[in-house]
Amino acid sequence: MSKQHEQLEALRQIRSMMEKSSRFLSLSGLSGIIAGVTALAGVTAAYWFLELSLLEPGYYQLAVTAEGELNGSFYLFFSITFSLVLTVALLGAAGMAVRRAKQEGRPVWDAVAKRLLINLLIPLFTGGLFCLILIYHELLAFVAPATLIFYGLALVNASKYTLDDIRSLGIVQIAIGLLATVYPDYGLLFWAFGFGLLHIVYGVAMYNKYEK
Repeated sequence: MSKQHEQLEALRQIRSMMEKSSRFLSLSGLSGIIAGVTALAGVTAAYWFLELSLLEPGYYQLAVTAEGELNGSFYLFFSITFSLVLTVALLGAAGMAVRRAKQEGRPVWDAVAKRLLINLLIPLFTGGLFCLILIYHELLAFVAPATLIFYGLALVNASKYTLDDIRSLGIVQIAIGLLATVYPDYGLLFWAFGFGLLHIVYGVAMYNKYEK
């Protein structure tokens, strides 16, 4: 029994070493919390800017003025807000990953991290272009759902190079995005749930599971 136990332990160590060499394991739950809080702040700012109540539908209709002209301030505000939310989320993720990698003595940038980033960016870049096409055709109701769907696809695509929990998060984001497509009038609320609350719950769970 002792010999079998030693063999099993050796197999576990080999498996652990293989996983560390083939997966990026420095993602931090704190980065998910930062992204979630930032997204909620962005949605709150959007509701304040549009002067909408929480359950008031059709936020995207304000992109056109009463005279039928494009509302430049609408596009400017959402462009700036989205850029700020994305920048803070990415910087938070990068900063927390570097911090955790240093704590655990792992390299921050290697071949695995490169593959992870490439597989993440392909769906994200495609989704960004798709959203620009939607805006060009003035199909603004589907921009928020599309961001959730393509973000979820990006997570699923990149999950094979990092923690398995990322895949589950991606699948849920896709489901929320599809639901938002059915109810596009409430896209901001779905966006707040997917990018905001879900990221916070995921971040707390990841922190308790891997970092405590």
